[in-house]
Amino acid sequence: MKPLTGSAIQLDTETDTRVDTSNGDHDKFAHYADKDEVTYALIYGVPIIALCGKKWIPSRDPNGFSICPTCQEVFSSLPNEGSDDYSS
Repeated sequence: MKPLTGSAIQLDTETDTRVDTSNGDHDKFAHYADKDEVTYALIYGVPIIALCGKKWIPSRDPNGFSICPTCQEVFSSLPNEGSDDYSS
């Protein structure tokens, strides 16, 4: 492959998939959290913290939303034996 010369533009092929929580983007996703904590939060209405750091009170069906990219990245890095303890 020949090196680029002149005024050619080089594109960065890596995309930053972190969720910006300052503008409400985190509300557009389903998040991973400990299953037992999700169940407890649904019953008692207490806030929990997702793998990405979002703190919220679960109240909706996550199936209609795509998975939070940050939660997915953290979840993928977990050892397989503990992965059954998390849900979106």
